[in-house]
Amino acid sequence: MRGIIHLQKSTANFTINAGFEQFVRVKRNTNLSEASIRYYQDGMRYFTEFFNGENYCYDVTLDVIEDYIAYQKSKDISSVSVNSYIRSLRTVLYFFMEREYMPKFKIRSIRAEKKVKNTYTDAELKLLLAKPDVKRCSFAEYRNWVISNYLLATGNRLGTVCELKIGDVDFVNHEVLLRKLKSRRQYVIPLSVRLEKVLLDYLLYRKGGVDDYLFCNRCGGKMEKSSLATAIKRYNRERGVEKTSIHLYRHTFAKNWILNGGDIFRLKSILGHSSIDIVKEYAEMFGSDLKRNFDRFNPLDNFGEQKDSSRQSIKMSKN
Repeated sequence: MRGIIHLQKSTANFTINAGFEQFVRVKRNTNLSEASIRYYQDGMRYFTEFFNGENYCYDVTLDVIEDYIAYQKSKDISSVSVNSYIRSLRTVLYFFMEREYMPKFKIRSIRAEKKVKNTYTDAELKLLLAKPDVKRCSFAEYRNWVISNYLLATGNRLGTVCELKIGDVDFVNHEVLLRKLKSRRQYVIPLSVRLEKVLLDYLLYRKGGVDDYLFCNRCGGKMEKSSLATAIKRYNRERGVEKTSIHLYRHTFAKNWILNGGDIFRLKSILGHSSIDIVKEYAEMFGSDLKRNFDRFNPLDNFGEQKDSSRQSIKMSKN
């Protein structure tokens, strides 16, 4: 009979909690990072607060998902957060569908207004990148200055920076090997001319072997993420900059890459995103900043002999 969805008896009796245990087991076997596992665990926790995890997987219908979305929206949280919950749940439920724990249907995100991401201004960067007097400053201040240069030049995440070792910086081929990443896949990024000089000078001061951490604590050991975040927070405030987020360097890198004419395909590779859709957001989020040098790059303003850089107003006829 058409319209009836048949499920295998052996899989149809999985509860949501049991199915999620299978999901986590499979993802761990494929080396998904623990941070990503926690993301899905949090998403499932939010869902099972609404819909009991002892219900069967096949009890989850499109109506249940629509009610869950309405429930989240009623809690006065942002549409961005709601979509984050939906994406997390969707990945798990699509796993259930592939295993035939439940029938297949599409789960769509809601329409959300994307806020312009905060970045460091040019004035703030000028303060943060002013080189300290190496002969007088502490090692921590000099190291934090180098880290600020590194973050602005690469857009790396906090966890990636903590795991960098001296041997990962290849001054011969002018590149940096990134090993510890959110996606767990290694890749290399170019080493800019200015950053290369900063790192060469820093290593004369820092010393150490190829297996030592590039940005170390005062004892030469590894800096944990919380320690590095605290160090940059203190460094920024000592420089008169109230913004203290390391992740803002990532947004600042992306913003300036785009405004300087860089393409989003290379930006995707450098930032290590798996989807071009995530990087497209950077091209859309900076609003009025994209007006900078608009006439210089606009095709019409640069076409043949008709190019005219003057700004003249045209008076409309009263007729």
